[in-house]
Amino acid sequence: MKYMLDTNTVSFLLRQNPTVCRKIASLPMDQLCLSVISEGELRYGLAKKPQAKNLHKVVQELLKRIDVLAWNSDVAERYGDLRAQLETRGEVLGLLDMQIAAHASQVGAILVSNDQAFKRVKALKVEDWTQ
Repeated sequence: MKYMLDTNTVSFLLRQNPTVCRKIASLPMDQLCLSVISEGELRYGLAKKPQAKNLHKVVQELLKRIDVLAWNSDVAERYGDLRAQLETRGEVLGLLDMQIAAHASQVGAILVSNDQAFKRVKALKVEDWTQ
């Protein structure tokens, strides 16, 4: 089973949330992954904090150790279908969240996030490791 960490879960990890840290430490690294969309969000956060040298090092080390999944045509197709379905129901997500949801859904991963908006995506398995 693959667990795709949402950006907010990585933030909890970086802030050393004990529940998130315990759960991540209990799993083999090959069961964890990250969407390239979340990598972009993390790098954006770092770009806004160039003086946070320790944070930069910690994020770089994490990105070396976790499998970052690239977008491809299959994910793009899933994104298009998912976005159209959600818009039809009037249940839109933010664009980046929608891309992450489509990515996790397409690769069959459980998305790890405490963002309740992801529960609108019926085909997506979501776990909140902050509780």
